[in-house]
Amino acid sequence: MLLPISGPASAGDAEQLVRAAQQGDPRSFTLLFELHYAGMLAVAHQILGAVPDAEDACQDAAITAFGRIGELRDPAAVRPWLHAIVRNNCRRLLRSRRPVPVGVAGETLHASELDDPVARIDRSALRDWIWHGLHQLSPAAQTVAMLRYFTENNSYEQIADLCGVPIGTVRSRLSEARRQLAEVLPRVHDERHDETAALRAERREEATTVLSAVPNGAPLNKVAARWAEDMTFSWPSGRRTTGREPVFAAMRRDYDAGVAFQVTGVVAGAGITIWENAFVNPPEDPFHCPPGGTWLLREKKGLVCEVRLLHAPRPPRPEITPPANRTSGRRTGP
Repeated sequence: MLLPISGPASAGDAEQLVRAAQQGDPRSFTLLFELHYAGMLAVAHQILGAVPDAEDACQDAAITAFGRIGELRDPAAVRPWLHAIVRNNCRRLLRSRRPVPVGVAGETLHASELDDPVARIDRSALRDWIWHGLHQLSPAAQTVAMLRYFTENNSYEQIADLCGVPIGTVRSRLSEARRQLAEVLPRVHDERHDETAALRAERREEATTVLSAVPNGAPLNKVAARWAEDMTFSWPSGRRTTGREPVFAAMRRDYDAGVAFQVTGVVAGAGITIWENAFVNPPEDPFHCPPGGTWLLREKKGLVCEVRLLHAPRPPRPEITPPANRTSGRRTGP
C-alpha cells in the first residue's frame, strides 16, 4: 500500500480521520486508506478484473486523494469520493484518458470533465508538501511518478518510450516511487516547501521561450542557454542527434509549414523537467503534426544533457469518398 498501516480503524472513525488528515496528519490518512482500501479494490476488480492494474488504480487513487484531501467538503462522503477516483482511474486505463482523474463526492464524474491535475493539486492546502516530497525521490522514481500523475501521455507504454526502459521497469519504478513517498512525506511535513512553485514557474517561462524562439527570431544560444552544447536528443522515430541545432532546425521546418507551438503543461523536479505542448497546424494542412508532444529534459550540473520527445497519437484521417462517376443523360448500350 501507499502508506504503512499503523493501527485498526472503524467506519465510525472515518469522519474524524478525514478532518485530521485535512489538518496534515499523515497517520490519519494512513488509517483512512486502510479503512477503505478493500472497497476501493473491489471497485477496481469490477471494472478491470483481478489484475495488477487494479491495484495500480487503487495506489494511484491514494496518491491523488493524499494530495486533494483538503478539498473534500463533506467528510461523510469520503467513501464515494475515493471510489469515484478509483473508478475514473480504471476508465483511464481502459480508454487511455487523462492522468490522475480526481473525483468529487459522487460517483458519476467522467475523466473528460476534469481539469488539469496539476492545477487541482495546486489548489490543495497540501500542494507544496506533495511537490516537496516528490522532489526527494530518487531520479528514476521521480521521473516515472511525474510522468504518470501529471502529464497527458502517461500510459505504461508511453512512459517506457519516454524513459527508454521496458514496461516492467516502469511498473517497478512506480512501485518504488510509492514506497519512497510513504517514507518521505511524513518526514518533510514541517520543512520549507515554497521553492517548488517558483521552480515550476521558472521552467514554464523557459519552455515558452524556447518553443517560441523561431517565430520570435531569438538567438538560440540565449533561449537555450541551459542546454549543453553536446546534449543528446531522442526523437519519436528512435533517431538520436547531438547538439541544439537539429532541434531548432526541426522547429524552423514546422514554422515554415505554418505550425505553431503552444505550451500546455510544465512539471519540474530535481534535475528533471517535463514539457507538454500542443501543435497548432495550419488550416490547409491540419494533419502536418500530431496533436501534441511531451518533452523529458534531464539535467546534470545545472545543464540539460538529454532530451527525449514523445508525440501524442495522431487522430485517424477522415476517409474521403471519391465522387460518384457521372454519365451523360444519353443512354448507352442496348
